[in-house]
Amino acid sequence: MIDCNKLPNITDLVPHDAPMILVDNIIAVDETTIHCQVFISAECQFFDPQSRAINSYVGIEYMAQSVSAWSGYRSYLKNEPSPIGFLLGTRRYDTESDLFYEGDILDVYAEKLMESEGMGAFSCSIKCKNKLLAIAQLNVFVPNKEQLEVMLKGKEND
Repeated sequence: MIDCNKLPNITDLVPHDAPMILVDNIIAVDETTIHCQVFISAECQFFDPQSRAINSYVGIEYMAQSVSAWSGYRSYLKNEPSPIGFLLGTRRYDTESDLFYEGDILDVYAEKLMESEGMGAFSCSIKCKNKLLAIAQLNVFVPNKEQLEVMLKGKEND
């Protein structure tokens, strides 16, 4: 695992613009895993002031952005820009709570299960104070440059 003090800023790894970067920082990363954190506060996107919390379904995006940060870090090591990727699906997103509460520090973990020709599957979990709050398997796709150009060209014709 790489020391978090030697890691680039999350905004340099996840190809989103504010306010849609929802993961706050990377704690550790290696060849197959990443550990990120999210600090739940009133300033967070999707924060509900009435419940003082965020709905737990947003955890899927926390997981997806952690996977994106892992992919971005791998590109960073090769001096390449962070790739654009797509969340294709989520299997078995199970939560132990309906809400992530203000003041919670969420630890988001992702582990690569497989990767082939841009397709990937990751086992993900979210914990708070070492208590498991959510688990899921994410299926993702990172197109190569040619595939992305074809996809974007198709969008221009819409």
